[in-house]
Amino acid sequence: MASSTVTPPRPDRPPRPNLAFRQLRGQRSPAEFAALVRRAAREIGERVSCDARYIGRVEAGEIRCPNYAYERVFLHMFPGRTLTDLGFAPRASVRGRGARTAGDAPLAHTTRPALTTSETREAGETRGAREPYDTQDPYDTHHNHEESDVLRRAFMTGGGATVAAASLGPLGLARPASAAERPVRRVGASEAGALEEAVRRIRVLDDRHGADGLYRRAAAPLRAAYALLDAGTTRQATADRLHSGAGELAISVGWLAHDSGRFDDARSHYAEALATSRMTGDQALEAHAFCNTAFLARDAGRPREAVRAAQAAQRAARPLGSPRLMSLLALREAGGWAGLADRAGCEQALARAHALHEQGPSDADPEWMTFYGEAELAGLEAQCWSTLGDWTRASRHARRAAELQDPHFTRNIALYTAELADDLARGGRPDEAAVAGMRVLDLLGQVQSSRIQGMLAGTARVLLPHRRVGGVREFLDRHASAPRGV
Repeated sequence: MASSTVTPPRPDRPPRPNLAFRQLRGQRSPAEFAALVRRAAREIGERVSCDARYIGRVEAGEIRCPNYAYERVFLHMFPGRTLTDLGFAPRASVRGRGARTAGDAPLAHTTRPALTTSETREAGETRGAREPYDTQDPYDTHHNHEESDVLRRAFMTGGGATVAAASLGPLGLARPASAAERPVRRVGASEAGALEEAVRRIRVLDDRHGADGLYRRAAAPLRAAYALLDAGTTRQATADRLHSGAGELAISVGWLAHDSGRFDDARSHYAEALATSRMTGDQALEAHAFCNTAFLARDAGRPREAVRAAQAAQRAARPLGSPRLMSLLALREAGGWAGLADRAGCEQALARAHALHEQGPSDADPEWMTFYGEAELAGLEAQCWSTLGDWTRASRHARRAAELQDPHFTRNIALYTAELADDLARGGRPDEAAVAGMRVLDLLGQVQSSRIQGMLAGTARVLLPHRRVGGVREFLDRHASAPRGV
């Protein structure tokens, strides 16, 4: 296992042993403690290449402040403690350039979850998880490419809640304003409401148009959300709404990244939401974050992780009293079992999903679950049978999903129809697959989703040997000339 790159200590800042961190290790060996760190990282969807040498460097004081990936892991391992409690120096003191003014310094990390980079190393480790910040400015992307995503989503400073609320403007959710036009004040119910409306607005746009055109536009509201958290509020109820809204927004932006094929970005956003949920004890947000993490893991080819995340989501959701939520989470688990080629496990999870769904809606159902009905149930089941290679069952459920879907959910209609086309093609029915594929091409004028385009491209490859079958040539020619998403 590769160890951390050694950075020579500065002459003016000799290392001081981190006795607090050494005390936390207790009787465990450095290797045993490193294993605990890696396990804790997996629990929150993080991956760090922690080894005994890294622990030794921390305890020797060579790593004066961990990077954001390790920070999230350590705070998860020792809830209620700050980096200072763990023996580290404040982040602002290890930047490596001239000290900034108090107004420029980032606010204490305890007001929001630490952000992680969206990129990963070749071994699956979070990119930048091994480089300490004892010589470089973590906000300086010229010197530190590992944290460029943090800069892109850096918290807003100097304008407080006023600038944060104005940043919701890219989605038409706030009136433009500048810090000079209005005095800085603490956040109140109106800002919390604007944040909640941003989440709803993004979901509506995604339902109708897909993710590709929305992902970059959603970055500003996400920055605003965490700026609102940093601005602070005097009422606990408002603080709870802000944390919940910020977490839900991170999940929404993560889904936009997921659906547009940016899996590493999606993983980072989901981890952000999970960290927020753990900070505030928000079980509903935790269940949602694990739900999406399970879906992402399945799509990224990590089925065992999908099963574990779905099971974690069910544990978090059980006290909430929403059968429909538990039904969806059972479907997420079924998708993981299908990826593991465990037909029995998949069928058992599907049976639970149907039984829970039949209990009907309740007041405890989360707002974000408006998409989940009979159509989505059928669509997700179709994906399970498709993964298991049962094309007949898969196409039957996919067809039912497309027929049942509310016309408002244009993206889902395109998704289910693309699933149907692929199942028909692989099931030896190329003519029917071509008809379904043409319907998807019609919808792609309204929907931008790299995920759907990727599915359709796979169908086209399967149909290539059947060019002479009626309708297939027309579909292939039209697909080849169709514009591709960016």
